Amino acid sequence: MSSDFIVFQATPDHGDAVGEIHAEAWAIAYRPFFAPEFFEQAVAHRRGKWRATLAETKDTMLLAARPGGRPLAYSYFGDSPERPGVVEIFGFYNHPEAWGSGVAGTLMAATLDTLRARGVERAHLWTLRDTAQSRRFYAKSGFAESGATRGHDFGDGNPIDQVEYEITF
Repeated sequence: MSSDFIVFQATPDHGDAVGEIHAEAWAIAYRPFFAPEFFEQAVAHRRGKWRATLAETKDTMLLAARPGGRPLAYSYFGDSPERPGVVEIFGFYNHPEAWGSGVAGTLMAATLDTLRARGVERAHLWTLRDTAQSRRFYAKSGFAESGATRGHDFGDGNPIDQVEYEITF
């Protein structure tokens, strides 16, 4: 891993920083898919939900930051609700200010190392079908498309196509 970044487990005290990462990255990636009214509410929800989520969850969130700096990316994972015995990466977001810095690669390597250390044999995630950059990132990180697709409704009644990626250790 790069020595430019440190990776550590999130606590509820990191909720505001996680919300900032999630809202800013989600706003750029998802803006084209939603009506403006719904979109603004969805971004606000992502910005404000994490303190409570981190206090209540049994799942794991890792953060990556420059030493002494604010978190720039997060990885959120736990038991897959769809596939018993498999871990799902529910969210992997990098603040747009850190795009191209290498923080995402460092965080993904730490996430996969954590999963291996826990004895996980398989993990999967869903990403938007129409985001070539994220799909390339997951492939470069060792994931492969499973061939599964789904329409995911983010709450506005209009499902967006997602593709599944998986990795076996």
